[in-house]
Amino acid sequence: MSSAVLFGVLLAALLGVVVLCARPLGSYIAEVMEGRPTAARRVAGPFERLLYRWCHINPAEEMSWPQYAVALLLFNALGALVVYALQRAQAWLPLNPQAFTAVSPDLSFNTAVSFVTNTNWQAYAGESTLGYFVQMTGLAVQNFLSAATGMAVAVAVIRGFARHSAIAIGNFWADVTRATLYVLLPLATVLAIVLASQGVIQNFDGYQEATTVEKLAYQAPRTDSAGNPLKDAAGNALTERTVIGVQTLPMGPVASQEAIKEIGTNGGGFYNANSAHPFENPTPLTNFLEMLAILVIPCALTYTFGKMVGDVRQGWAILAAMGILFVALTVVAFQSEQAGNPLLGHHGVDQLASATQAGGNMEGKETRFGIASSALFAAVTTATSCGAVNTMHDSMMPLGGLVPLFLIQLGELAPGGVGTGLYTLLVFAVLGVFIAGLMIGRTPEYLGKKIEATEMKLTSIFILTTPLIVLTGTAVAVTTDAGVAGVSNPGAHGFTELLYAFSSAANNNGSAFGGISANTVFYNVATGIAMWFGRFWPIIAVLAMAGSLAAKKRIPVTEGTLPTHGPLFVALLIGSILLLGVLTYVPALALGPVAEHFMLLAAP
Repeated sequence: MSSAVLFGVLLAALLGVVVLCARPLGSYIAEVMEGRPTAARRVAGPFERLLYRWCHINPAEEMSWPQYAVALLLFNALGALVVYALQRAQAWLPLNPQAFTAVSPDLSFNTAVSFVTNTNWQAYAGESTLGYFVQMTGLAVQNFLSAATGMAVAVAVIRGFARHSAIAIGNFWADVTRATLYVLLPLATVLAIVLASQGVIQNFDGYQEATTVEKLAYQAPRTDSAGNPLKDAAGNALTERTVIGVQTLPMGPVASQEAIKEIGTNGGGFYNANSAHPFENPTPLTNFLEMLAILVIPCALTYTFGKMVGDVRQGWAILAAMGILFVALTVVAFQSEQAGNPLLGHHGVDQLASATQAGGNMEGKETRFGIASSALFAAVTTATSCGAVNTMHDSMMPLGGLVPLFLIQLGELAPGGVGTGLYTLLVFAVLGVFIAGLMIGRTPEYLGKKIEATEMKLTSIFILTTPLIVLTGTAVAVTTDAGVAGVSNPGAHGFTELLYAFSSAANNNGSAFGGISANTVFYNVATGIAMWFGRFWPIIAVLAMAGSLAAKKRIPVTEGTLPTHGPLFVALLIGSILLLGVLTYVPALALGPVAEHFMLLAAP
């Protein structure tokens, strides 16, 4: 089977299973988030009620949007403090067989913010930095709670469209509890069992050492005391020959964390190699299941939206827009990687290299997955807010690397993260109907709600906040010594690495393009700030919008009402997304992957 055929089969199978799961899972999510009786609630309901009593919470007492936002911010701030404290106290905590010491203050700050914001940006190697206790009680717990926070916000926004003349948009404590207890925990448990059955490890053993059959020699980058790469006068990274004959095999409770890492679109890997590591992702079957796990809840929430607003066609329209964007960009990524590097076909390159490249660009990819699964996984993880990787994006071709970067910059809405993708699409839907209203001279409306000045101001804040953080952060990095010091690749590729880092941080993706030394005070602080404001400032804006919409009266449908469930609306929604993405980021992309692509074509 050719790589192109395999890619087509994988893509069709993945999308087919996701669509089949969307209706039953989306319906189930709507029922549990609305507090309706279900089999799951009959089983776990007593624990939910006990939790409310312990915390003195009345789930029937709903909140206005400012109350909802304050509860959310306090809850996540407390989570960040707990994760920070666990890292700083690691040397005295149990389940630390390698006796790892306390994590530095700046890295602890970055990691705490990263996992609380559902970014899971990792400026460290997990197997050489964190013990099992911190991984489980700190990082894995936040994998659940950050995903539940995103789902709670999405449901609150749906209530804003579904309700009329209302003040409240729900109870944050009830929403986050139900999302964790009835959705994330059951799905993660099932997936963890399946992954363990396929070879993903789950233990508390100490690390094992094995003597290799042959010694491995490679060129390792030379770094200074701060971890920055050393360079020669021409700006090229310096390396030194390293030879190893003993391999350390890290152990740990991986399957349980791997499951919620994917289900919650978190992405933080137990190991530095993430889903490219055979202990996290051993087979093509686990690779497919992990991609399915990443997509299933974001796509199912579109049906939840349709059901809660009383018109499931609205949900299918949103899902269609997500699917079209995802498929189009994924195909570009695959074709770019399958075409390979054109320089390897030029004179002066040995025949073996040319023959190898004829099969496509395999640099940075696992042979057990190949180009088809690697390109598909790269698109899946950046079209959502996951950030898990089974291939090194830094090694992709310029246009292949542009796709995951652009998917992140669009706001990760095709289909986006757990909750975040849906409410981001709904903001763009509001923008789309506003543009349509301007074109026909009619007051725009969406789902019976007038879109007025308040909604458009909040839409502007939501859409412009993240690009402002990304572009400002990148500009600071390329114009300061501390920012440039971490870049090992000069030129357009190095710029892409910086642009990708701040795009990933501010959009709460967490994947890395690679090539920069991110574990420095500058990058730990800068990306930490980008992650925090990139997560919570848009959430505040969208909750304010939900409160404004919930208070409005419902307008009856007339002949002049724009249908928001058909192909015309889907095209309008996609056009609005691409228009904003192109206008915002194309100048920066032209300096990075686009410039590198043309430099590659122009090379002798």
